[in-house]
Amino acid sequence: MAYKNTLITGITDFLVLAILKSKGDCYAYEISKYITSESNELLSISPNTIYTVMYKLENEQMISEYSVLVGKKRTRIYYHIESDGEAYLKELQHDYENMISGMSAIFDSLEKGDTHE
Repeated sequence: MAYKNTLITGITDFLVLAILKSKGDCYAYEISKYITSESNELLSISPNTIYTVMYKLENEQMISEYSVLVGKKRTRIYYHIESDGEAYLKELQHDYENMISGMSAIFDSLEKGDTHE
């Protein structure tokens, strides 16, 4: 069963931008499937959630979109990370690393039984 909680909502921008930066242009369903498969199915973010994030990031000019004809009548929307998105990704990476370090320090302290009163 895939793990779902409010932390996932908070990291969706981060995951989407990181995937676009590393893998190149992608469509929403592809990103959703990548997150599920590469997290060993521990994370599952629906395509609808990905689309919501894409619309927000596009409105903020972090990403852009373009259409590609797939087959005879089907069009697929691809997303591309822009320079503002790359800068935002760096900020998110920094914030993520600080959060992980801070949480690790707290948990280490708790395991040692440290008390600060």
